[in-house]
Amino acid sequence: MHVKKGDKVKVISGKDRGKQGTILEAYPKKERVLVEGINMIKKHAKPSQENPQGGILNQEAPIHVSNVMPIDPKSGEPTRVGHEVRDGKKVRIAKKSGEALDK
Repeated sequence: MHVKKGDKVKVISGKDRGKQGTILEAYPKKERVLVEGINMIKKHAKPSQENPQGGILNQEAPIHVSNVMPIDPKSGEPTRVGHEVRDGKKVRIAKKSGEALDK
């Protein structure tokens, strides 16, 4: 996958197109990611120990990884991802500016 947990991404298609958020979780086998504040759904919850009231909760649902692009650290625009070896380590780089996406 071209994105990882913690990456800042922009949604490029779907109902939340144009919005930005941070990846909370990645599901590589399903090719999906959970992005903060994106693809919100309403979940009906029964009363439980953690939630004695129950009711309707708002939460994020996973979206397909092809619908997000990482944000270039230099320009703040969506960019494609490339790979380079720097200091003996394979690093993800932003194609637009050449900046490293990994910290």
